[in-house]
Amino acid sequence: MPARTASLRGALATTACMETLQVGYLHAVAAASGCSLAQPFPDNGIDWHVSHGAPGHAVDDEVTIKVQLKCTYQVAPRPPGASFAFTLDNDHLAKLARTPVAVHKILVVMLVPRTQEDWLLAGHDRLELRHCCYWINLAGHRVTGRRRTNVRIPTTRIFDDRALCEIMTRVGAGGRP
Repeated sequence: MPARTASLRGALATTACMETLQVGYLHAVAAASGCSLAQPFPDNGIDWHVSHGAPGHAVDDEVTIKVQLKCTYQVAPRPPGASFAFTLDNDHLAKLARTPVAVHKILVVMLVPRTQEDWLLAGHDRLELRHCCYWINLAGHRVTGRRRTNVRIPTTRIFDDRALCEIMTRVGAGGRP
């Protein structure tokens, strides 16, 4: 990649920029997997509905999952071990952990560099968003903390187009993500 010089960035809050970046990641994954996106309004604790139409689905010709996005720079890229801890408010965890459900939910957590200028790299042959999103289905997860609960996010569950297609295939067969 070519050398970069520092640029004057806008004054938008870092957390707002993180939200925008993770939405861009989700859009890229959905586009590469042939899925459509819908944003519920108001969101009521779920950020996106992702739908996947395929003739091979057994339960319907199009299946949908609900996605909650989170983003943090407090976890290093390529976390060591099989998982990393992420903290959720108990009310939010309860919503994501509810079972049984008519429409399955997943949590997608994006890890980004602490410095905003390191989030994106562009070249003639690629656009690179850094670092990575991981996903988990929290159905049935217990609330253990007083106000917040740590959940473990497996580092084997990288959220990309192949993972999303596999999730939708399982849901389309009547299973869980």
